[in-house]
Amino acid sequence: MRAAIAAAGAADPRDVPVGAVVFDAQGRELARAANAREALGDPTAHAEVLALRAAARVLGDGWRLEGATLAVTLEPCTMCAGALVLSRIGRLVFGAWEPKTGAVGSLWDVVRDRRLNHRPQVRAGVLESECAALLAEFFDSHRP
Repeated sequence: MRAAIAAAGAADPRDVPVGAVVFDAQGRELARAANAREALGDPTAHAEVLALRAAARVLGDGWRLEGATLAVTLEPCTMCAGALVLSRIGRLVFGAWEPKTGAVGSLWDVVRDRRLNHRPQVRAGVLESECAALLAEFFDSHRP
């Protein structure tokens, strides 16, 4: 999670500081990314999606990330949760809960839906207060 927190620090000042890192089954870092919706003008440029894309390129053997772990500072939204399922990621670790848009237990639980053909393991709340502090600082400085 510390790597994901560091990745969040690389976000453009206009972007919500969310960081994501993908590790292979042996714990080696494959890719990291920060939210870049504002920087790229791309509504899909969430940290998770960018990190999954980069990790798939590093592996170079297709889109499946079986056995890999994604660590992200914030509970994934529905788009990102769907991307995790579709990438066949083995494990998701996240920090802060997102009660407004979270799709790994807060509003929905996409990644553990029994109707889907893949369900990653989930560990939530890792370094939760540190991850939540990143968001609080950002929103405190961006709202009047």
